[in-house]
Amino acid sequence: MCSSDLYNSPRRDAPFVKVDCAALPAGLIENELFGHERGAFTGADRAAPGKVEAAAGGTLFLDEVGELPAAVQGKLLRLIQERTFVRVGGTRALSVDVRFVCATHRDLAGEVAAGRFRADLYYRLRVVPIDVPPLRDRGAVDLDGLIEHLFFELARRHGRRALRLGGAARAALHGHPWPGNVRELENCLEAAVVRSEEHTSEL
Repeated sequence: MCSSDLYNSPRRDAPFVKVDCAALPAGLIENELFGHERGAFTGADRAAPGKVEAAAGGTLFLDEVGELPAAVQGKLLRLIQERTFVRVGGTRALSVDVRFVCATHRDLAGEVAAGRFRADLYYRLRVVPIDVPPLRDRGAVDLDGLIEHLFFELARRHGRRALRLGGAARAALHGHPWPGNVRELENCLEAAVVRSEEHTSEL
């Protein structure tokens, strides 16, 4: 989905809620998504909404959706198909109006073939697929755009606005294959900004 789609959407002023499916243990992801009712588990002294309800009327971004456990995959399928869900420990189906945007580094078709991802969920999610090539395949123009943006933001964040990226440093960045993609690039630039000498005007 391109940025213009987000800005032109009638949901542009509604909540945009992100869930990192890889960052949460399998036992917590369902509660994170759907919330829970009072008494659902020890310490649940009150009902609590999840990220699905927080995104009502807006967009729910499921990052690394390929990491969802099988049990949660079925509940996500129901949510997408019927726009209803049940909180952990609950029995009442709740309705919600949410747009879904999902991302994954996995080959979901391969995961389906291996039996690790539900085929019916895969085809429900695969409406407008967008393949994002790795950084090494994007070319010099895309790489330079990312370098300029990240370097500016990192220099501002660390109070080093006078820093400039020199030709040798830029050539080194272009010569690296970036197996860690944008995250690796950002970390590399941040390390350079932090380690630069206080009065250095060019890296």
